[in-house]
Amino acid sequence: MCYSGIGYSRLIDGEEHTFGVSGKLIMNALVMYDHQTDTLWSQFLGKGVEGPLAGKTLDLTPLIHTTWEAWKAAHPETLVLDKRGRYQGDRYEGYYSSSEPGVIGERVEDGRLHTKALVVGVNLGDISKAYPIGTLAKQSVVNDEVGGVGVVVVFDRSSSTSVVYESRAGDHSLTFEAFGEEDGLCSMLRDRETGTIWEAFTGVATDGPLAGTRLKRVPSHLSFWFAWTDWNPETELYTGDG
Repeated sequence: MCYSGIGYSRLIDGEEHTFGVSGKLIMNALVMYDHQTDTLWSQFLGKGVEGPLAGKTLDLTPLIHTTWEAWKAAHPETLVLDKRGRYQGDRYEGYYSSSEPGVIGERVEDGRLHTKALVVGVNLGDISKAYPIGTLAKQSVVNDEVGGVGVVVVFDRSSSTSVVYESRAGDHSLTFEAFGEEDGLCSMLRDRETGTIWEAFTGVATDGPLAGTRLKRVPSHLSFWFAWTDWNPETELYTGDG
C-alpha cells in the first residue's frame, strides 16, 4: 500500500526471531508478527505495538530498491529468494497508478506533492526529510543536511536506484559530484575536497587519497508521499535548491 521496503535485523535482545505478515494494517502500512512471541510489529516504525515485546525496537538494516537487471549486473553471483505463489505479475499495478491513498485513506493531507508521488525518505534523530524521485531524476547527486548530519543522496535514473550516505570520511567533510555519468547511469562519485573516486552504490573509495574507505550508509526507503507524511507529519521536503 505504501510502496515501501524496509529492512530490520531479526535479533532482539540477542535472540533471533522469524517474522510473518499479520494481515493487519496501521495507517496503510504492513504489520508484521514474530513467530516466537506473536508480538505485532509496525513496518514503518520497526517497533513492537502489541504483545509481549511491545515497545521494543528493531535495528534498521539498509536496503537498496533497484531493478533485477541492475542488481544482477552489480552482483553476478547473487542468490535470490524465490517463493513461487499463485499470482503472476504485480496485482497492485492498477493501484500504483491510481490516486487512491491506500485502503483507508490518508491521515495527513499534505499538498506539497501529489498523493502518490514517490519519495526517498530519511530519518535522522528527530528530523525526517523526503527527496522526491521526480527531483532526483534531474539532480542525480544531492549534497544536503538532515538533523545536523551531512548527507549525500545518490540516484541512478537508469534503474531508479537511490542510496544515502553520511558525507564524511574520518576527519573529512565531503561534497560529492557525479563522475563519468552517462545516459542517466550514475555509478561513480568524486569528492571535491580530495578528488577521491567512489563507487556510488557501495560507498567504497576506489582511487585517490581516501581509497579503501567506505562511506556510512544512512537508512532510507521509498514511499508514496501520502504514507510518508502520515508517519512523518513534520517532514522536511527537498525542493531541488540544495
